[in-house]
Amino acid sequence: MINPKELSNFLLKKKINFYSGVPDSVLKDFLSSINQNKKITNITCANEGAAVSLAIGNYLGSKKLGLVYFQNSGLGNAINPLISIADKSVYSIPMVLLIGWRGSPNSNDEPQHMAKGKITKSLLKLLDIKHSVIENKKDFKKIEKLIKFSRTKKRPVAILIENKVFSKFKKVKVKDFNKSINRSDFLISLLKNVNNKDKIISTTGYTSRELNKIRKDHKIKKAKDFYMVGGMGHCSSVALGCSLANNNKIICLDGDGSLLMHMGSIATIGFYSKNNFKYILLNNNAHESVGGQSTNASNIDFQKFSNSVGLKSYTQISSIKSLDSKLKSFLASKHLKFLEVRIKSKNIDNLDRPKNFLKIKQNFIK
Repeated sequence: MINPKELSNFLLKKKINFYSGVPDSVLKDFLSSINQNKKITNITCANEGAAVSLAIGNYLGSKKLGLVYFQNSGLGNAINPLISIADKSVYSIPMVLLIGWRGSPNSNDEPQHMAKGKITKSLLKLLDIKHSVIENKKDFKKIEKLIKFSRTKKRPVAILIENKVFSKFKKVKVKDFNKSINRSDFLISLLKNVNNKDKIISTTGYTSRELNKIRKDHKIKKAKDFYMVGGMGHCSSVALGCSLANNNKIICLDGDGSLLMHMGSIATIGFYSKNNFKYILLNNNAHESVGGQSTNASNIDFQKFSNSVGLKSYTQISSIKSLDSKLKSFLASKHLKFLEVRIKSKNIDNLDRPKNFLKIKQNFIK
């Protein structure tokens, strides 16, 4: 295994102290180590393309190599600036990509991760990005060669890290937005108050997993669910597309990290959506399922934001006492509304994951 602090110190010796990226479960212990190192500047980004762009800007301003981290699922978001700006045939910008390799050939992962993991190395090859798989401290020599290549040739390079390669590192807990409401409290109340014909589209991470478990444990059959097991940031767009093609009530269960990743989608909702669309933001200011890093959502006034992009009616739930009454009023409204629910960073223990995706899809579209 690799000690996260040893890797960050190694990179510091190679004069890499600027980091940007999107938190990832494979890299969570490494990210905890850099967040506690005062010599490192680390910027948590809304999406992977923005993280690459920050590293490009940092190089233009300092002539220094930056490190960009993300899960391999986010490689698609990163491709645009990697090819259209950083590529050797354009501006030839050096940087190091640290990529958490979910679904690697050596793993037994979830279907969505296996699909992306299978093609990750092929994508890097198509992008003409030199890369190495790192498994232990001896592999630091590979990293050194990649860094030298990047600096000399002025090109991006990539380090692939498989799951469970990093040893544990104590994380700094993000301050809870709310001491009152668990995500599960809200989901139980939601399932009790929906109608049979309602459809729920839930975002990636703990939201979909808890919704799936609560429905099974409480034997609630009202409404139908579609779990976004991948495609972070696209829950709101999938829900909008469904609402435009369907007259039933469509409930979008989004998260703060997901909303921020493709924030412009909310403006699209404000312009195009019908009154059957219900947008709910479960906000804990944390990338909870990948290590608990802050999303920076605490700095946003979502009432002003939602009003500015066309969702004229806003409600916030931050107390367990007002949960049921405010939720009932929100669901009964005939107008387009934005509901922000401030929740604790706490998930149900022993969460399993949704299975039988084709069955879930078929049940949803009946």
